[in-house]
Amino acid sequence: MTIQIELDAETEARLAVKARSQGVPVEKAAALVLEQAMAYGFTPPGNLALSDFHAMLALLAEGSEGLPDLPTESFRRESFYEGRA
Repeated sequence: MTIQIELDAETEARLAVKARSQGVPVEKAAALVLEQAMAYGFTPPGNLALSDFHAMLALLAEGSEGLPDLPTESFRRESFYEGRA
């Protein structure tokens, strides 16, 4: 299938850089980006389903089991600016 789309200059430049870095034509890089988006269940910005949000949080949390629990006091404004006037 052939699809024609309009890209703004910035997106076109980013796609060209990606294509060069992968050593493929721009058209192939665009197809790969689209395939990756579809593989991850592309959802337009602002329309993230609750189940997708929870899945994203689970991915972010992977490997964090060994991190120490920090007391709530660690996140007070004063603790970030300690020693500053």
